[in-house]
Amino acid sequence: MDALLQQLKALEIAKMGSTQFIRGLLASILLNAAFCTPGMCISLFGALVNAEKTDRPKPSPGFSKLTVVEAEKAIAGNLCRCTGYRSIADACKSFAADVDLEDLGLNCFWKKGENPDVKVSRLPSYDHNNEICTFPEFLKCEVKSSFLLDSQKSSWYNPVSVKELQSLLKAIKGNNGARIKLVAGNTGMGYYKDLQQYDKYINLCHVPELSIIGKDRTGIEIGATVTISKAIKALKTETNGEILSESEMVFKKIAVQMEKIASQFVRNTGSVGGNLMMAQRKCFPSDIATILLAAGSFVNIITDTMHEKLSLEDFLERPPLDSEIILTSVKIPKWEPIKNESSEKDCKILFETYRAAPRPLGNALPYLNAAFLAEVCRWKSSGEIALNKCVLAFGAYGTKHSIRARKVEEFLAGKKLTLDVLYESIKLVGASVVPEDGTTSSAYRSSLAVGFLFDFLGPLIDNVAKISNHWLDNHGSATISTVDEVKQNYEQPDHAKVPTLLSLSKHVFEVTKEYQPVGEPVKKSGAALQASGEAIFVDDIPSPMNCLYGAFIYSTKPFAKVKSIKFKSKSLPYGVSALISFKDIPKDGENIGSKSIFGPEPLFADEMTRYAGERIALVVADTQKHADVASNLVAVDYDMDNLEPPILTVEEAVKRSSFFEVPPFFYPKQVGDVSKGMAEADHKILSAKMKLGSQYYFYMENQSALALPDEDNCLVVYSSSQCPEFSHSTIARCLGLPQHNVRVITRRVGGGFGGKALKSIPVATACALAAHTLQRPVRMYLNRKTDMIMAGGRHPMEITYSVGFKYSGKITALQLDILINAGISPDISPAMPHNMVGALKKYDWGALSFDIKVCKTNHSSKSAMRGPGETQASLIAEAVIEHVASTLSMDVDSVRSINLHTHDSLKMFYVSSGEALEYSLTSMWDKIAMSSSLNHRTEVVKDFNRNNVWQKRGISRVPVVHEVIVRPTPGKVGILSDGSVIVEVGGIELGQGLWTKVKQMAAFALSAIKCDGGVELLDKIRVIQSDTLSLIQGGFTSGSTTSESSCEAVRLSCKTLVERLTPLKERLQVQMGSVTWEMLISQAYLEALNLSASSFFVPDLNSMQYLNYGAAVSEASLSRTPFDFRWFMIQN
Repeated sequence: MDALLQQLKALEIAKMGSTQFIRGLLASILLNAAFCTPGMCISLFGALVNAEKTDRPKPSPGFSKLTVVEAEKAIAGNLCRCTGYRSIADACKSFAADVDLEDLGLNCFWKKGENPDVKVSRLPSYDHNNEICTFPEFLKCEVKSSFLLDSQKSSWYNPVSVKELQSLLKAIKGNNGARIKLVAGNTGMGYYKDLQQYDKYINLCHVPELSIIGKDRTGIEIGATVTISKAIKALKTETNGEILSESEMVFKKIAVQMEKIASQFVRNTGSVGGNLMMAQRKCFPSDIATILLAAGSFVNIITDTMHEKLSLEDFLERPPLDSEIILTSVKIPKWEPIKNESSEKDCKILFETYRAAPRPLGNALPYLNAAFLAEVCRWKSSGEIALNKCVLAFGAYGTKHSIRARKVEEFLAGKKLTLDVLYESIKLVGASVVPEDGTTSSAYRSSLAVGFLFDFLGPLIDNVAKISNHWLDNHGSATISTVDEVKQNYEQPDHAKVPTLLSLSKHVFEVTKEYQPVGEPVKKSGAALQASGEAIFVDDIPSPMNCLYGAFIYSTKPFAKVKSIKFKSKSLPYGVSALISFKDIPKDGENIGSKSIFGPEPLFADEMTRYAGERIALVVADTQKHADVASNLVAVDYDMDNLEPPILTVEEAVKRSSFFEVPPFFYPKQVGDVSKGMAEADHKILSAKMKLGSQYYFYMENQSALALPDEDNCLVVYSSSQCPEFSHSTIARCLGLPQHNVRVITRRVGGGFGGKALKSIPVATACALAAHTLQRPVRMYLNRKTDMIMAGGRHPMEITYSVGFKYSGKITALQLDILINAGISPDISPAMPHNMVGALKKYDWGALSFDIKVCKTNHSSKSAMRGPGETQASLIAEAVIEHVASTLSMDVDSVRSINLHTHDSLKMFYVSSGEALEYSLTSMWDKIAMSSSLNHRTEVVKDFNRNNVWQKRGISRVPVVHEVIVRPTPGKVGILSDGSVIVEVGGIELGQGLWTKVKQMAAFALSAIKCDGGVELLDKIRVIQSDTLSLIQGGFTSGSTTSESSCEAVRLSCKTLVERLTPLKERLQVQMGSVTWEMLISQAYLEALNLSASSFFVPDLNSMQYLNYGAAVSEASLSRTPFDFRWFMIQN
C-alpha cells in the first residue's frame, strides 16, 4: 500500500509540474482536434528537461535554456493532421532563450509598437528555478534478476547474462518448436504491426554484455540493446584529442544522421541492434545499416557457443537469421589519417550522409538513404584532386538491404576528379541503384542516388564549383583550393544543414468591442483537458463489464461471389465469441451501413462482394488484439466464374456506361458561349490532360465506436462522428428499431476532415448490431491498415481541358471534360459537380463549359474530404492559368491578375454574387501584395535564380472564391439555479473551435440582460456533448459553416431567455436598485420562470448562400539535386 501511495503521489507531482508548459501551449491557442497534443506536450517537456541539464548560460526571466532548433526538433516526430503545426511550433519556441519574438505567430498577445519587455511579460512565463518533475526514480528500480512471468498463453523472461540467455534459448529450442521473440525496445511493432502471439518473450535489456558502449584506439563498440539516443550521445561525445579529427568527423556525421530516424521518444527506446536485425531479417529500410556500412563497421554475433565477427556487409547478405542467433554489438572503426608519402600532396578523409524522405526529420521512412566515405588527395602543384578509394553505400530504395555500389567504387578508385569522371560515375550509379519491380517512385529513387553522388563529389571539382558559386550554400567558396577547405565545408555544424522547419508567421486580428467576446482570441474551450491528455475520446471511455471487441473481415476481391466465410481452424480462435454477418441482421432490419441523400451503402456484403475492402463480416472477441488476430485467420471462399470483369478505371466505366445520376439541382449551369469564346481567342490549348489521385484522411484518432445494450430493447452508442443524426437513423434502420430506442452520443472527434461523416457510420452500426445480437457491450477501434483500406478518401479524377486566350493573357473560353471515380456507392459523389464548378469559377474564363461524369467503379466509395471537389477544382484552375502563362512566356501572376473577376463578370458566374461593395477579392489581391512585399520578393527570387544553378526559388500569389452554403441547425440553452449555463448545439467539436465560438456567442447574447456586478458570463458557460435524443435534427458538421449556424441557433435561444428575464430584471431593479446575474437567476427559479430555450435556425434565402474570398502568397526553395525542398514563407 505504501508503494502504491508513493506512486500516486509521484504521478500527481509530475502532473502538477507539467502544468506550466501546458499553460504555455494553451496560451498560444494551438489546439485543433488535439488528439496529438498530449504527445507534443510530453516531447516538449523532455526537451526542456534535457536543456536544463546543460551548462548553457542562465536564460532571461521567463525563458528556458532550450534553443529554437531544439524546440522545433522536439516535436518533429509528432504527427499533427489538423492545422496546428505552426501554432504548436510557435508555442514551443516561446520557451527558447534565443527566440525572436517577431517570428512567433502569437501577435494576439501584444499590441503594435510595444517594447520587447512588455511582449515577454504577456507570454506565459517559464520558471527554470522550479524543480523539474520527471519520472520517479523508485519506479525505475526494476528487479534486475532472472524471473519468469507466466500467463495463460505466453511467458516472459529476463536473463541477466549472455550465458543465461544461451541456456534459455537452448532449453526453449527443445520445447517442441515454441515461438520465441527477443525483445529490447520492441519499437518494430510500430512498423510491422505484428499480431502473432508468441509462446516465449525474452527481454534482452538486462544482459550487460549487450548494453556496453566501449571506446578504444580502434573505434567505438556499441552493444546491441543500446538505445539509438544513447548511441547518438556516445558518438557526439568530445574526446579531447584521443580520437583523431577524421574519426571524430565520421562519428559526428553518423550521430547527426541517426537523429533523423523516427522521433526522439522512439530513439529513446529503440535499440541499434534491433534496427540492424530488422534490416537483416525483414528487409527494413534502415538508415543505421546504410551509414554504418559506409563507415566500414563490423558486427559480433553468437551462434550456440561460437562467436563470430562479420563485416556489416556480410551480415546483411546472409539469409535471415533465426531467433537463436544473438547480435551482441556493432563496432565502428576509427579512420586513421592517411600518411602522406610525398610532400607533393595533401590527403584527408571525407564522410557524408544523405536521406530523402516525405518529412525532413522524424517519423518518415526514406525514399533513399546513402552514406559516402572517401580518401581524397590534392596535388599541391596542380591543384588536382583524386580519390584514393571510396565507399558508396545506398539503402531503402527498394532492395532487400543496404548495398555498396562496388562498380562505382572501383571506377573512382585512384582517379583524378574531372567533369568526365563525375559524369561517368553518375551514369554508373544510375545503372547500379535500380529499385526492384513494384517499388513505388522507382525513377525518383534512382534520381536521388545520382543527386546524392553529385552533391558529394561536385564540390571537389573546380569546374563544378565555378558553375555555381553558391553550391548548395553549405559548401562555401567558389573554387576549392585545398583539401582542408573541402574538409571544413563537410564539417559544418550539425544545425547548419537543418534550418528551422517553419520560417515566418504573422497573425493580424481586428477585434471590435461591439460584440464582445465574439471574435476575441480566447483560450479554446477544453484546451486544458486536451493538452494534458485528460480529454475523453471514444476509445478512452472505460470498457464496461463483459465488453467485447470487434474487427472487420473485408473482401480482397473487387467483384466476386462469397461462397463461405469460416475460420481456418476447426475451432474458434482464442477469445473469439462470434462471427457477425448480414445473416445476423434482424428480420425487421435492413442491410444498411451508411446513407446520404443520394442513397444507402450496405453494412456487409451479401452473396456478392463488389469491391476490395468491402465489409464481409465482423469478428467479435474478448480483446481488441484477439479480434484483430482472428480477423486474419478467416478464410473467405470466392467464386468469380461467369462474372463480368470489375470496373476499375473511369475509362472502363465510360465504355460500360457505369455512372451515378446527378440530380438536376446539383448539376451547375454552363456560363456563356464557349464556341464564341474559342473563336475570339488568339491562341488555343486543345485537349490537355490532367490526372488527380486519391488521398487518405489520416485522422489521428481512427474510426471508433462503443455500443451498450440498454433496457427495453434500447441501445446507447458512443461514436466518433461528424453526423450523429445519420448514425442514429442508420442504426435504427439496420436493427429494425424505432429511432427513440437508439441514442448516439458524440463528445468530440480526434480529427475528421470528412472521414468521420458517412465513413464513421458503418463502424457504429456494426458495433450496434453485434451488441444487439449478443446483448453485451461491443466496441471497436479500427487499426490503421484496415482503416486505410476501407476509408475511400478523396475522389480521384481525370481531366481534359481546352482553353482559348488572347495575346494579353485574358482567357476567353474554357472547356472541361471530367471523369470522377466515385467508387461503388453514391455517398456524396453526385454533389461533386456542384462543388467543383463553384471553385472553378474563381476566375473570369469568359465562357465556361463542362461535362462532368460521376463514374461508378468497383472501388471503395469515395467520400467528403476537406473541400471535396473544391480542392481539385482549384488545382485545375491554377494548372490552366499556369499553362496559359507558360505558352505566352508571361509571368503567371500577371495572367492571374488579368483574369480576376470584375463584379459584372462575377454576377455572370455566380448567382450568390452579392452587392458590388461585398466583392472584396480585388482589394484583397492588392492588399496582400503590399503586406507580403510581393514585388520586392519577386525580384529577390529572380536574382537568386539567376545566380544559383543548383537551387531555385519560386513565389506565387493565388486567389480563392469559396461558395458557402449555410444549413439549418438546432440549439438549446439552459440556465441552472447557480447561474451557470449549459448549451447544446447540432455541430460537433472536431477541433475547429466550434464550442469556443458557441460559448462566445452565448456570452454575448446573454449579456444583453445587462446585470450589475461585472460577472464574466464566458466562464459560466459549458457546451455539452451531442446527444441525438436530447437535441434532434443535428445534421452534418461540414462545409465550414456549422460553427456559424450553431452560433446563430444559440443566439436565438439566448434571445428568448433574455426576453423572459428582462421584465423580472426590470422589476427587481426598481425594488433593489442593483441586480446581479446570480440574484436574477435565483429569483427566476423562485418564480418558476422557464429558463430553458431551444431554437432551430433556418437561414433565409438571402443568407443561405454567399461567397467568401481569400488570397495567399507563398515562397518555396527547391534544390535541383532532388532531395531538398522547403517552404520559406506563407502569408494569407
